[in-house]
Amino acid sequence: MSGLTVAAVADTPKVMSEGNWRLGVVIDADASDEQAEKLGGVFSGALGGPMEALGPLVGEDLGLQRLPIEVREDGLTHSVKIGEEIDLEIEDVVPFGVESGEPAKITGIFHPVGSELTVSRATRSSVNAFGIQYEGKAGFSSSEFAWAA
Repeated sequence: MSGLTVAAVADTPKVMSEGNWRLGVVIDADASDEQAEKLGGVFSGALGGPMEALGPLVGEDLGLQRLPIEVREDGLTHSVKIGEEIDLEIEDVVPFGVESGEPAKITGIFHPVGSELTVSRATRSSVNAFGIQYEGKAGFSSSEFAWAA
């Protein structure tokens, strides 16, 4: 699975713990059929792991799509382009007066990605996938993302 990318696209209420999420999953177009099937199992929660724990929050499964996914990292800037459907770019926020250039972080939280998230602002944000359409203004990045099911 190394070198492949998967993206979860969710439409959630403002208070995410209320549930009733609408969730679709995009699997890298470069994945073989076998890899796509296994990744689909991980991201559906069928194979356990973090997505299984989120399962009770999902009210509508919007299915899987296979599309080209391009991820770029350039210092404080992070971007994802998925087919023609998704184009996101965020820039980590460095607070005024922080001479080290270290971005602001939220730590010690429960989040499927990890317990530490970097605060970011959107410089580009367009989503039109699975019937979900939005443009965002904020985001988070994380360098510790690692899952195993």
